[in-house]
Amino acid sequence: MVSNLEPFLAGAVTMGFGLSGLAFLRLWKRSGDRLFLAFAGAFWLLMVPALSALLNTGDESESWFYLFRVAAYVLITFAIIMKNRQRLSRIARPGQRSRR
Repeated sequence: MVSNLEPFLAGAVTMGFGLSGLAFLRLWKRSGDRLFLAFAGAFWLLMVPALSALLNTGDESESWFYLFRVAAYVLITFAIIMKNRQRLSRIARPGQRSRR
């Protein structure tokens, strides 16, 4: 029973990551905000290790699939930093009027 449950759960996680990536892609198309595009890419990168668990390719901690997870978190961190830098550059400098 447990041996049948693991592929099912791995498939559910893979599908969840894929659908989350599609949802963020749709948000990016509507708003044009690159943060949503980065989140879509990160969720698709997170889908690869889950897919490897579904395909039974071995332990994630001992394979190169772990690098996909690291790349996804680096992409999210980089996108948030760039979004915050963009917001800080919009703050009015001394002598300029604020656009609130």
